[in-house]
Amino acid sequence: MLVVDDEPGMRMGVLRALRNFNVSVPDFQENISFEFQEAETGEAALEAIEENRPDIILLDHKLPGIQGLDVLEKLHEMDLDILTIMITAYASIETAISATRRGAYDFLAKPFTPEELKNIITKAARHQAVKHHAKKLAAEKKQMRFQLISVVSHELKAPLSAIEGYLNIMQEPAITQDPETYTQIVGRMTHRLHGMRKLIFDLLDLTRIESGQKKRSLANTEICEVVRTSIETSIPTAKEKDVSIELHSPNAIEMLADAGEIEIIMNNLVSNAVKYNKDGGKVDITLEDLEDKVVIKVADTGIGMTKEETDRLFGEFVRIKNQKTKNISGSGLGLSILKRLAGLYKGDVSVESQADIGTTFTVTLDKNALVEEEPEQEGNSKE
Repeated sequence: MLVVDDEPGMRMGVLRALRNFNVSVPDFQENISFEFQEAETGEAALEAIEENRPDIILLDHKLPGIQGLDVLEKLHEMDLDILTIMITAYASIETAISATRRGAYDFLAKPFTPEELKNIITKAARHQAVKHHAKKLAAEKKQMRFQLISVVSHELKAPLSAIEGYLNIMQEPAITQDPETYTQIVGRMTHRLHGMRKLIFDLLDLTRIESGQKKRSLANTEICEVVRTSIETSIPTAKEKDVSIELHSPNAIEMLADAGEIEIIMNNLVSNAVKYNKDGGKVDITLEDLEDKVVIKVADTGIGMTKEETDRLFGEFVRIKNQKTKNISGSGLGLSILKRLAGLYKGDVSVESQADIGTTFTVTLDKNALVEEEPEQEGNSKE
């Protein structure tokens, strides 16, 4: 804080009133304290601002040399993120309009009490805290957007280059006359296209969930039935690897939910358990119906992970890359989406894994998380 006043007693009074004064900002769990600078003229104030930019200025209107309004004008031209509180014993409509046009945040009329000073400083400090956090958030979002574009570009560039290469090969006359090779190349391109489609769909799902724009169809949902559907979806891939899938559950578990969201959770769990399993392995799915929770466990006998790998597993675009996984495709978004969906049901996801032994994912969902929301009428959906 910079205190600008030509009266030493006034500057001393302000510093004495604000000594050891703190402003709490509950929204950000912050406690703001102050460091002080002093200036007795407008020229000295501008020099102090150049050397050590303050967050808040207490600026006297009447100063020797350039006036407080002149200092405001200079600050306005410099476009600095500083809140200025005008101190004046000559308050008038004209002064207020003039100061406001030059960017004054508020006014404090002389003489003022320590309590009045603290009230106006509290308001200014909280205002600055909000602005600083907004700027920080905007910078973080910009960085995240840049990272997202970089990752998506990288993830799409490889399959597009592969498809382009395959298309160039297919133009060779010898290939067109070899049906077996031709079919293999088409199959490889199709596999690459499926991977790109999954990346795009996963990205759309993640965006909708985070923005709150995903439509939700809430109804009493039979969880066991949704799990059986997810198992059926993974059966073809499981047969290719000779992986068996077993479901251990009660006959029925009901809760208010969006069946599509539960299916996304299960599809990610079951497909990963199959995809990262060993040939001839096994997947055990266990459902528990507790009083107020549904617990879903999916255990596999697959390649497993180290502690370092599981610690970063739920980040966006995180894929565990090593010799065992180099030929396994994926968007790196599935588990991030899963965790966010579990959060919508006041639940969570945990993982236990041992390299070369297997992995167990546990998802916990609160059965009462959505009871305050009205179930959808048939054919309707809810934002």
